[in-house]
Amino acid sequence: MRDCDLIKPLSEFWQRKQSPDGFALYCKERFGLRNAATYRGRLAVEGKKARPYRRHSAVPEGMQYCANCGQVKPIAEFGRNRAKTSGRTNYCRPCHNEVMAENKTKNHGSTRSYHLKRRYGLTAEEVAKLQWHQLDRCLICFKLAMLHVDHDHATGDFRGLLCFNCNNGLGRFPDNSSLLRRAADYLDGAALSATSIAGRPSGTPTQAAPASRSWSMGAVLRRHYRLTSRYGIGLGELYRMLEEQGGVCPICREDAPTDVDHDHETGAVRGILCSSCNTGMGQFKDDPVALRRAAEYLDGNLVRMFQQASGAIRLTVGDQIPAPETSPFEALVAQTIRELGAN
Repeated sequence: MRDCDLIKPLSEFWQRKQSPDGFALYCKERFGLRNAATYRGRLAVEGKKARPYRRHSAVPEGMQYCANCGQVKPIAEFGRNRAKTSGRTNYCRPCHNEVMAENKTKNHGSTRSYHLKRRYGLTAEEVAKLQWHQLDRCLICFKLAMLHVDHDHATGDFRGLLCFNCNNGLGRFPDNSSLLRRAADYLDGAALSATSIAGRPSGTPTQAAPASRSWSMGAVLRRHYRLTSRYGIGLGELYRMLEEQGGVCPICREDAPTDVDHDHETGAVRGILCSSCNTGMGQFKDDPVALRRAAEYLDGNLVRMFQQASGAIRLTVGDQIPAPETSPFEALVAQTIRELGAN
């Protein structure tokens, strides 16, 4: 064989019809080296440089070459990619994460901008400007806090920037403004009777709840050791409250009541709620005003987005249209904060 002066099996040669014996003049290894030298010589003339040549067939079975770090690693160290013939990514996991982060920074400015564009269609600069217009305050509770992007889970539309508690609280009430208002009424004591909770007319005997709505007594009884010491009620009172509620949470009226809800100032027990409603009220600090504001926010009556002619996104209230260089939302925030402070 030319170049290496070695005798090799025919399987090491490409087939070539033009040759008398039907095989190439050079073995596969030398053929690759000669091709690589020609290619790299052409790039050198153009002032370019290619990575060192590597023979693909030299990778042992069960291993894969990472084009980024130049190492041969076990296939298990490469992520899955159904678009590739091999079913694996071109780079090992650490290199893949590194390259993806670099691409996101190069194409979108940062990894955060990439996710904001992908999820909400906003850039990090637009979110920073919206946060400035909100005075770094949550739209619902108006507290200074780290703000998170809130969006409509049905349409994916951006709604505003909220603190963690308010954003999480909306999720606990599945973005349902009616549930938020019902929770506010519950806190105001408007839903604490057997008739209103179970939805039965006055004087109607308590009926067993449907199987899909039957309460999980086991979940409640697991906390029975705290009923007397913490809430001042016994199992008899607990059973009575569950019967009055018709075996369902008095707020959502669907899920099984599992958590004892109480007034955090007086310690008085208010009812037995499902875990989601109980946690959601806690996120809003058991404040009926915040719950009703959250309901108005979901209905689009509290704030809305407005896109100016320049393309900039601004937040405004009701039917007010902001002037090109002013932000009435700032005045609204200041006014609301003063009102909340006065109360």
